[in-house]
Amino acid sequence: MEQLELKDYLHETKLIQGRLFALGIILILLVLTLMTRVWYLQIYQHEKFDVLSKDNRVRLVAVPPIRGQIYDRKGRVLAENLPIFTLEIVPDQVADMRALLDEVARIVMISPNQLKRFEAALRSRPGFEAHILKLNLSEEEVARFMVNQHRFPGAQVQARLQRSYPYGGELVHVLGYVGRINQREKDSIDPQAYKGTEYIGKLGIEEYYESELLGKVGFEQIETNAHGRPIRTLDRMPAVSGNDLVLNIDAELQVKARQILGDRRGSVIAIEPATGGVLAFVSNPTYDPNKFVNGIDHRSYGELRDDPQRPLLNRALYGRYAPGSTIKQLVALAGLENGWSASQQVSCPGYYQLKGSSHRYRCWTRVGHGPTNLISAIMKSCDVFFYQMANSLGIDKLHDFLGSFGLGSKTGIDLRGEPDGLMPSREWKRRVKGVVWYPGETLITGIGQGFTLATPLQLGVMSATMANRGQRVEPRIINHMVEGAGDGYTAMDFTPVIRENSQVEFNQANFDTILEGMRGVVESPEGTAHYYIGRDKSYSMAGKTGTAQVVNIAQGARYDASKLTEFQKDHALFVAFAPVEEPKIAIAVIVENGGGGSSVAAPIARQIFDYYLAAETNEESASLARVTQPDSGL
Repeated sequence: MEQLELKDYLHETKLIQGRLFALGIILILLVLTLMTRVWYLQIYQHEKFDVLSKDNRVRLVAVPPIRGQIYDRKGRVLAENLPIFTLEIVPDQVADMRALLDEVARIVMISPNQLKRFEAALRSRPGFEAHILKLNLSEEEVARFMVNQHRFPGAQVQARLQRSYPYGGELVHVLGYVGRINQREKDSIDPQAYKGTEYIGKLGIEEYYESELLGKVGFEQIETNAHGRPIRTLDRMPAVSGNDLVLNIDAELQVKARQILGDRRGSVIAIEPATGGVLAFVSNPTYDPNKFVNGIDHRSYGELRDDPQRPLLNRALYGRYAPGSTIKQLVALAGLENGWSASQQVSCPGYYQLKGSSHRYRCWTRVGHGPTNLISAIMKSCDVFFYQMANSLGIDKLHDFLGSFGLGSKTGIDLRGEPDGLMPSREWKRRVKGVVWYPGETLITGIGQGFTLATPLQLGVMSATMANRGQRVEPRIINHMVEGAGDGYTAMDFTPVIRENSQVEFNQANFDTILEGMRGVVESPEGTAHYYIGRDKSYSMAGKTGTAQVVNIAQGARYDASKLTEFQKDHALFVAFAPVEEPKIAIAVIVENGGGGSSVAAPIARQIFDYYLAAETNEESASLARVTQPDSGL
């Protein structure tokens, strides 16, 4: 018979009581912890969480400013803001983003590129901000979405302004464009200043005057419901629109100059000598800036980047060319300022030789010009005369004198990234090349070849300085800026900046001699440009042709363009101003691989002069007619 095991009820009771006591202690500690946390949150941190609580129902929304518009000198709109519809999504208000995007794509066409850009924004920007999914919705797409909007919490259609350039590519190299802010720009800009906007000036005037065009961001306090939908606006601090810019550019002259250039690669700079105002700033070929505003696709950008015509290159600002014979009048002026006589003659047999050297430095015509004085040398562009003059002056005097007209240095134009030219010197060659300067290099510097380089803009400034008889004015694209809008706006003018020349004072009689030679280039039957542009003019013009070699021609060989590739042919150049008595416009023309300056570049300048001076005359006549019109008494 089995024995029954007796239980120890006393032991078990004590064990249970101990466990209950421990559990009670734990419960008390938990309650104390909870009460402490409640006290901390409700009392100690009351102010902080009260603000956060209000933020759950009151949202601060950035109001982007309206970007300032850009006009030409006659009030034509060059850059404006056009209304568009955008489809935007606030990620924090979306429960299932993938499902929402799939549903939206059924009623609005969303491209893979747009989806990729949106997903990139999701990773880089706060979720409480509206992210743009699609720009430029059509009216039909807007209507379809609005009918179905109740199905898409967190998605909305907004009316926004988008930058537009009415002249397309005609002014892209001077205006630049706005584009989406990239990561490098994000790291350098003030994020508060760009709240609510994704765009920034990229090139040209849009970039240089970014802070003036941008304006100041505003804010709205929006009350929302539990689902994050706006209920009402509690407070508003309006945005301040950016300043409008009025440029010196004449848009119609710009278009005309580019049309005259046609399909040729090159540049035209036109400057008002008295003020330095840039009337035309042409680089050809061009491209459409409107394609860059919202991001150009990779294929289209690749076509522009790989185009052998290089449309993306701003030749007017960044192109550096040998100026060729367009600087001979400066060399002549340097000679007069350093003791040469206008009547002094040099015999030109078609070549020049340094003493003790067998090397022949050729003139552009093999038969030579015979005995030639200074005025005739400018008109006929006699290389031998300027070889002799350069040799007598020396490279040091040439460097200093030509530099006083802006060659070799930045002009100071209101565009970013302007490069230097190159006016060589002994010191430069020793520092950069590590070798000494040779006399033959002085000769070719005297005809604008060798190491000498200048941009079209620098040649335009040189031409304007000649028109001003030695006074160099900084080129300026902006004319004035309009601050504010409506009544009470203020205009801020940009006055001409006179640059100090290294020469203290020029002998004006020497300028008379040089200008006589430059007029002869166009108006004398012996002038290099007379046959092409010198006849049937209603105004006086002073100019200088130039042809710059791209490849070296061997000693004794003849230049034969038919045996060269397109990109090996000479550049054609021409600088001029008119009217000579009271210059209103100074021009520099460069046609890449165009051939002769007299036959190619000079006719382009003549057409531009004809157009501009005729337009100015008609405008002055119309203005005079308005002033002299008798009072009707009404």
